[in-house]
Amino acid sequence: MKVCIYGVGAIGGWMAAHLAKAGCAVSAVARGATLQALQTQGLTLYQGGQVIQVPMKASADPGELGVQDVVIVAVKAPALSEVAAQLAPLLGPHTVVFTAMNGVPWWFLQGFGGAVAGTRLQTIDPTGSIAQGIPADHLLGGVVHASCAVDAPGVIRHHFGNGLIVGEPSGQSTARVQGWVDLLVRAGFQASVSAQIQKDIWYKLWGNMTVNPISGMTGATTDKILNDDLVRGFISTVMLEAKAIGERLGIPIDQQPEDRHAITRKLGAFKTSMLQDVEAGKSIELDALVSAVRELGQLTQVSTPFTDALLGLSRLHAIGLGLYPAQSLHEH
Repeated sequence: MKVCIYGVGAIGGWMAAHLAKAGCAVSAVARGATLQALQTQGLTLYQGGQVIQVPMKASADPGELGVQDVVIVAVKAPALSEVAAQLAPLLGPHTVVFTAMNGVPWWFLQGFGGAVAGTRLQTIDPTGSIAQGIPADHLLGGVVHASCAVDAPGVIRHHFGNGLIVGEPSGQSTARVQGWVDLLVRAGFQASVSAQIQKDIWYKLWGNMTVNPISGMTGATTDKILNDDLVRGFISTVMLEAKAIGERLGIPIDQQPEDRHAITRKLGAFKTSMLQDVEAGKSIELDALVSAVRELGQLTQVSTPFTDALLGLSRLHAIGLGLYPAQSLHEH
């Protein structure tokens, strides 16, 4: 099984190490320090007291890697349009493209969403170039329930969680979705097939669309965020707006915000992926986590004043740090 990882960061590296250990022919599209590290010392994963080291074929040019059975897209959302423009050499007629990303994906409303089904999300794919570069019939959606961090280029540390949820955007049960899940299970992941991957994406987003940007702005770990009554109250109100949007789209959440806070609290004091990005000076995926929710609110006619406030504040903060494009202020 030829598997190419596009984006060997925390999650991409974690998946790559396990798949390589399970016998897949794993390669990577990378650049800069990560490319150099992969080419000279391979990939290293620290997980549960174990060290997994695997050699890895890596190139900045997808054309050098050729057609794959599976391409895992594990980049942060701001890098997606560039990836979509370069993906073609990796795709054969039966190649699966598995998106292991946070937030609302560009294909979220394809064949789903009731009255708004088929709408292109302007906040995620404004020109349609992502959908054009990654044809819909190749896609399998994914939700990652794991926390990992990059210690150094090509060196990944796993903190907790081992879950991967996989689904066809159409919700159909297909041979390819079952085959990919079987392979992930053999590689040591807790992988399962979703009957409605959009619902799983929305539920994960419900937990991190608030905590991520607030941690990025404040520098606080999740325990401190949830221990502040005023901040937790604000988060709960944003979550109720997202819950109302989900109901209109046909992906209701049968919990209250406090139920979800209890789950997050069990994870202890951890730095969200967005806080890790802010500290590393990397651009943040605010659009996939917050701007898209605001847009879905407009499409479903759900008022989102608290989501708007969260977006405005976190956007200003990120623009000030040079981690978010300033022109977005005028576009959204």
